[in-house]
Amino acid sequence: MQAPTDLEHLTDFFDRYGSALTRGDVSAVAGCYALPGMVVSDSYSFTFASPAAVALSFLGAAPAYKEQQIVAAHAQLRDVQRLSPALAMVAVEWEYLDSLGNAVPGESYRYLIRVDASGPRITTVIATH
Repeated sequence: MQAPTDLEHLTDFFDRYGSALTRGDVSAVAGCYALPGMVVSDSYSFTFASPAAVALSFLGAAPAYKEQQIVAAHAQLRDVQRLSPALAMVAVEWEYLDSLGNAVPGESYRYLIRVDASGPRITTVIATH
């Protein structure tokens, strides 16, 4: 894929991912991951090897979004580093909107993305500050 196409595909991918997260569609969230996958933060790490394990790990996020009345998530791609023809490290800052249209403080992550014939998939999520 060409570089502009990469950015366009990544933007579309993160739009779908953010929409699935805020809808609480854990099946669609799971479909955004390559397996096995990993999540890493300052205080914990975990891996998952099946779509069911991915879905289970995101079940707790849906109530948090509902509690804050978050209805939309927009990914701002801050940096894309091509690591190989199939791998890229993508720095994302999330912006959230609540049901009244107010901005809700977002979070920042780095995603190790693998692109194959079916498109981009997340292999690793790293929480950043």
